[in-house]
Amino acid sequence: MHQLTPAAPPTVVLVHGAFTDASCWAGVVRLLHSAGITVRALANPLRGLEQDAAYIRSAVREIAAPVVLVGHDYGGAVITHAATDADNVVALCYVAAFGLDAGECVLDITNRFAPVPSAEATRIAALPVRIPGSGESELYIRRERFSQVYAADLPSGVEEVLSVVQRPIACGALTGRSGPPAWASKPSWYAIATADRMLNPTAQRFMAQRMAATEHLLDGSHAVVLSQPDAVVAMIREAVEEVDGLDPIAFARTDDTGVG
Repeated sequence: MHQLTPAAPPTVVLVHGAFTDASCWAGVVRLLHSAGITVRALANPLRGLEQDAAYIRSAVREIAAPVVLVGHDYGGAVITHAATDADNVVALCYVAAFGLDAGECVLDITNRFAPVPSAEATRIAALPVRIPGSGESELYIRRERFSQVYAADLPSGVEEVLSVVQRPIACGALTGRSGPPAWASKPSWYAIATADRMLNPTAQRFMAQRMAATEHLLDGSHAVVLSQPDAVVAMIREAVEEVDGLDPIAFARTDDTGVG
């Protein structure tokens, strides 16, 4: 059985979303390290909500400290689903992210609000798997539209590289249904990207208000974690300071068998 370090300060765990990888947090990590905060940036598999959440939950449970869990884009759906059963998670931070409710999927949110340019800027490709008969497919952003819809406030050279190295998301991940939302029982913060052309800012505001999150308005694109890391870090530090010093006894740990 794992034990939390007595009076351990919170660890920040960063979870990226679709079309990118953990390197998108580089500026955020650097600033958090400068502030003396322990950070981990996890690789989100982007294969399906249930399995992605299970992977993140497993990694979080191995951290012997309270955790502030941060999600960008689809990573928000993952932390919402994962943190419900991760007892050491003490706060959630969303950055232009999906904060789903029980029974919702990502497409429920995107279809509920006015479409944004990303709706016509993506393409579906067959999954290059070796398993015969697999019908899975993946979603990409068209390279020629990447800058416009994802990273309009980044230098042209940077967004061109991002369009080339983008990681696709399995289409099935967009229809995976969330379980009971962790934000219903944990304090939450939400950075709304007001110039977002991937996830409607109105949808972001709706999700932030539904979870009664502390809101931060950022005048940035969907790639705000890259374009405004200082503003994102300001929100995360606010969450860390809010939960720092909570009694670690309140966060029960389990061993690998799931027995407390």
